[in-house]
Amino acid sequence: MKAAIRIVLLASVLVFMWYLAADRLTPFTSNARVKAVITPVVPQVSGALVEVPAANGEIVETGAVLARIDPRAYRTDLERARAELDAAVQSIGASSADVEAAQAAASQATADLENVRLQTARVFELERKGLMSSAQGDQARAALADAESGLARAEADLKRAREQLGPAGEDNPAIRRALAAVAQAELELEWTELVAPSAGAVSDLAVAPGAYAKAGTPIMTFVDIEDVWIEAYLTENNLGRIGIGDPVEVTLDIQPGRILQGRVESLSGAVSIGNESKPGSAAAPPRSSGWMRAPQRFPVRIVLPGYEAADPDDDVFFQINGQADIIVYTGENPVLNVLGKGLIRAMAWISYAY
Repeated sequence: MKAAIRIVLLASVLVFMWYLAADRLTPFTSNARVKAVITPVVPQVSGALVEVPAANGEIVETGAVLARIDPRAYRTDLERARAELDAAVQSIGASSADVEAAQAAASQATADLENVRLQTARVFELERKGLMSSAQGDQARAALADAESGLARAEADLKRAREQLGPAGEDNPAIRRALAAVAQAELELEWTELVAPSAGAVSDLAVAPGAYAKAGTPIMTFVDIEDVWIEAYLTENNLGRIGIGDPVEVTLDIQPGRILQGRVESLSGAVSIGNESKPGSAAAPPRSSGWMRAPQRFPVRIVLPGYEAADPDDDVFFQINGQADIIVYTGENPVLNVLGKGLIRAMAWISYAY
């Protein structure tokens, strides 16, 4: 009996010592979730929806049309603006054809540049995280430079066309007002097509053709599947030895038994406690019940290079806000690292049942 008690006490001490060391050198948590960039799809013009090609949960490519607003009224506005430009130009005895063509080219170049900026910004962010190669980043930089050059050429052509109207035409307020009206009408016509900002999935789709889309009111949600990460919520005493770039092993509840390799991308320097003091009032310290205070948790962002959700050849499936287990390896700790690998693999198999 005494031997059994000694064994139990020894095992308890060893487990307690392992817990204290592992909590700092190989921190583990089941309090982690899959996160992604979620964008509400908001129309910038109002009108009846004539087509909704997107389907709820459907994976779409960058630039795919998600919905179309009836463009007829906006085409009419564009024709009216062009007619007013013709009238304004004819009033000073000049032709508006070159100016109109240059204005249209400048408007298109501006829209193209904004689209390229949006796409390249995502590429640069993924390149920074190591989720895209340097070659893809160089291609994005070249595309951005080409788009900027295209806008510069279009603006130069527009300036030249305006100058051909003569000093009176270039400075004429009616001409400038008419040109601005044409540019605005072209932009609003373009806005009648709502397109995917990146490769992703449509979610929360609750509209159909015939529904009225109001400018500024979301009609669906778009989930960017190119930029997915794990957000783990670790206690303060877990964070002391964690550094950017530390290797991480992750198991997803949706794919039990599988271990994914990741790394720490960033640590949060602040967290809300939900009861901050208001100006002009006394300080409101956090309340704790019982003789032990509850530990404060901070989010740690973990990326998974090589497991891009947008890769059709990869069988990894990410469910946004799905739960995960993670363990961080803060250095060369042979014994604790081996025990940690055993723990995360055990949790991966346990997730089959729970």
